[in-house]
Amino acid sequence: MHIRLVALAFLSLTASAAFADDWPQWLGPKRDGVWRETGIIEKFPKDGPKVRWRTPINAGYSGPTVANGKVYVTDRIRNGDIPKAKKKSKVPGTERVVCLNEADGKEIWKYEYPCEYQISYGSGPRCSPIVDSGKLYTLGAMGHLFCFDADTGKIHWSKDLLKEYKMTIGQWGFAGHPLIDGDRLICLVGGKGSVAVAFDKNTGKELWKNLSATEPGYAPPMIYEIAGKRNLIIWHPEGIYGLEPQSGKVLWSQNYGSHNYIKAGLTVPTPRQDGSKLFFTAFYDGPIMLQFNDAGQPKILWQGKGTGELPERTDGLHSIMPTPIIKDGHIYGVCSYGELRCLDEATGKRIWETYKATTGKSVRWGNAFITPQADRYWLFNELGDLIIAKMSPKGYEEIDRVNILAPTNTMAGRKVVWSHPAFANRCVYARNDKEIVCISLAK
Repeated sequence: MHIRLVALAFLSLTASAAFADDWPQWLGPKRDGVWRETGIIEKFPKDGPKVRWRTPINAGYSGPTVANGKVYVTDRIRNGDIPKAKKKSKVPGTERVVCLNEADGKEIWKYEYPCEYQISYGSGPRCSPIVDSGKLYTLGAMGHLFCFDADTGKIHWSKDLLKEYKMTIGQWGFAGHPLIDGDRLICLVGGKGSVAVAFDKNTGKELWKNLSATEPGYAPPMIYEIAGKRNLIIWHPEGIYGLEPQSGKVLWSQNYGSHNYIKAGLTVPTPRQDGSKLFFTAFYDGPIMLQFNDAGQPKILWQGKGTGELPERTDGLHSIMPTPIIKDGHIYGVCSYGELRCLDEATGKRIWETYKATTGKSVRWGNAFITPQADRYWLFNELGDLIIAKMSPKGYEEIDRVNILAPTNTMAGRKVVWSHPAFANRCVYARNDKEIVCISLAK
């Protein structure tokens, strides 16, 4: 009997471990931002959640990724003062790729390289690392693209995109999270005919390139099935495009953007799909919903009528960073001054708004990242608060919150945390400019 109980306990533990998910790229395993693990706490313990580890790191906006018992994060050590947010100045420094042990946060390997920044908001890298088939891919703020052995840090290949594509870097650097599709690594680059570039993920060889724009913007490439065909969605400041992933051939396009929108290059939030519809939101020009016919061609279903960024002039959703969520016919997202809003998906009409989840008041670029899990949402705001909440057309219902990180980045004129967390192994992994933390959320 004793042996049988031990065996059952072992099977239970191994089964539990088998169901633990990784977070190997931007927005998780399926690149949709949904946390699918079960066995998660309903509320935080009275004395706070268990902190598994905290590890010192340096500055950066890139979110961590978690895969195969390791945590990967990129950061930057600067030599000299960071220029003002809107000023592009040359600031010497060193970008780093750091691999940590998931169990205790201890460093396994790191790689660092000199990197002079010529961008505003120059704290550090923006793009989350990607783990795929034993390899790690990273893209730095100045266009340094690497393919490493994920276990050892050995470099398989690398590229300097800024030099190779003879482009002028955008105001905020390289920020569009790369995408793995089969043997392709698809990147938002820039330059003439190379806004979107596909590389062989194993060799770094260019497979195809396409599209031209004054600036490439910052929106992550995404692949969605539309009318039975896979479409690579590229959204740059002068238009929205659907490309054939294998060849880069343009399947359709849609104009979108005003002068301010194009000038600032602010295509940032990840495009979202719901059936035959694609949703986009921009800081200056607000939201647009595209509807596709059976031939895979779009028309505008509705478009926001807001004429700027100020709360009194934004009728819909004017997001600057966070990815919106679509569920049960409604859109949830954070607007230009920190308003968490709910829109009717069919019409774009605003249903409700609140500042409770972000900064508690109207603040320019007020932010919270939203992650659905089961029948609720986890929100990580710029104050370093992790929030458990429910959202519906009836409103925002906060269940619990705890502060897990101090806001340390001052580029916005106030202290913020602007880095998307990762959710894996029934834990949350989050970073600021001084440390990365792993906190257990298991029951």
